[in-house]
Amino acid sequence: MGRARAQQETTRPVRAKDALGRYGEEVAARHLEADGFVVLERNWRCDLGELDIVARDGRVLVVCEVKTRRSASHGSPFEAVTERKLHRVERLGLRWMAERGVRPSSMRVDVVAVLRPASGPTVIEHVRGLR
Repeated sequence: MGRARAQQETTRPVRAKDALGRYGEEVAARHLEADGFVVLERNWRCDLGELDIVARDGRVLVVCEVKTRRSASHGSPFEAVTERKLHRVERLGLRWMAERGVRPSSMRVDVVAVLRPASGPTVIEHVRGLR
């Protein structure tokens, strides 16, 4: 029974929300790289939570939260990023640095909002230095 359960958990269907989130993170990573960032890690997890993207912008370490939506009918993706969330991302960035032994000249928190409407182009907005 235990083996069947483990197999069942690994083969569960991908939820549309999860697929949208992965799409947004991929688009955000490509956007950052096109802007000259070096993506160091994606979807890093620890007991405190998850960092979507860890990147380097010159000598600055950037921890990046990615928010993806299909429409702005319930507000922009930026509205989902609260001050509490930014503080958590900042703490996670400090934890990432400690665990990796990285000592950058500075660290900042960026947010990349990805809007993927049912029709038309994907819209990407990048706000730097929210913390």
